[in-house]
Amino acid sequence: MSYLKEKKRVVVKLGTSTLTHRTGRLNIRRVEGLVKNLADLQNAGHEIILVSSGAVGLGVAKLGLAAKPKDTPSKQACAAVGQCELMYLYDKLFSEYSLNVAQMLLTKFMLLEDRRQNVKNALEKIIEHGVIPVINENDTVAIDELELEVGENDSLAATVAELADADLLIIMSDIDGLYDGDPRKDDGASLIPVVDEITDEIRELAGGSGTKLGTGGMITKLNAAKIANEAGIDMIIINGKNPDNLYWLFETGEMGTIFKANKSND
Repeated sequence: MSYLKEKKRVVVKLGTSTLTHRTGRLNIRRVEGLVKNLADLQNAGHEIILVSSGAVGLGVAKLGLAAKPKDTPSKQACAAVGQCELMYLYDKLFSEYSLNVAQMLLTKFMLLEDRRQNVKNALEKIIEHGVIPVINENDTVAIDELELEVGENDSLAATVAELADADLLIIMSDIDGLYDGDPRKDDGASLIPVVDEITDEIRELAGGSGTKLGTGGMITKLNAAKIANEAGIDMIIINGKNPDNLYWLFETGEMGTIFKANKSND
């Protein structure tokens, strides 16, 4: 039996590439599959916390725009419209499995040391009621991510995992995990199944902040792994294109790349 089944509180981060088609439109079949699998994990006794991207993309589609806008105020407007659509979707789909969801929009200001206890208290009470928190950065007013475009929902997910005293963080991306080369260019690149420590050599594999190894921005995922691991939390990167990967991950424990938590914090 996979040891992951013993991980009770699990944070799952869904990236925009997992939720949408290349057109930017919602991938309805995939999202329905993801919700079904997440609901089943919740029913199996896990406590699921969902960190979801996708608000801006859904807003672009909802407003009928031809492409994602480049100016920040327009992105803010798309985020505001898209967040309503995103929560409507999650509420509708999870309710089909008799599960409730709660929206939490965070900013870096809320996660400062002297303020994060308020977030932690609310999160604990939501989970206590058997509700699945759906968390995103409040892009309508917190514009750092909109302007930098570095996928910092990865780091947000790790921070939430730390705040929630989670047992596991799962990053669902558009790549199978960390490779020893760029799999898009090198057919001989091999998946690295376990990373015990994030060394300079591992960071070299991810490239700098301006690269897009694996099209998801691997460097931000390493930053997330560092946050999680230092908090004593294992992190796993798996491919989100197949929703059933969640099932196989918990059944076998052998999928993607696992970043092992620092032993001193276990």
